[in-house]
Amino acid sequence: MATPLEQVCSTLYDTDYNLWVLETVKQLEKRDFDSVDWQNLIEEVSDLSRRQKKSLKSLLRNLWEHLLKLTYWESEVERNQFHWQGEIRNFRKQIQDELADSPSLKNYLQEIHGECYQDAREIVSDKSQLPLSCFPETLAVTLEQVLDENWFP
Repeated sequence: MATPLEQVCSTLYDTDYNLWVLETVKQLEKRDFDSVDWQNLIEEVSDLSRRQKKSLKSLLRNLWEHLLKLTYWESEVERNQFHWQGEIRNFRKQIQDELADSPSLKNYLQEIHGECYQDAREIVSDKSQLPLSCFPETLAVTLEQVLDENWFP
């Protein structure tokens, strides 16, 4: 059974997340560990890694999407080339920022590289109305090339 303090903390967590965070920080700073809503705090800390991984996956998928557009969507290249190149640079920089904060996630990127490429193939096929078969089924480049700001297909 939850104690009255746990009920108040849980209620605050459910009704005003920002206030819950601020209160939790105050409790930790004061070393008032008995008042900390440990269950929700542990859940939130665990979720930080999932959020960062989800963000990286989205960035890598978007990077691949724009690389594929630049390479294969010939009817739109003239009009969109510079926009796509800017987006490619932006996604690369965001990925590098994430990896600077958490270098251990480089292994995760390696794991999902092929999946993100396949997702991007499908997305670009839908957007361009080009058949999926227009895009190579297997990767011909490494993750390092894809992340290299000077590399373009």
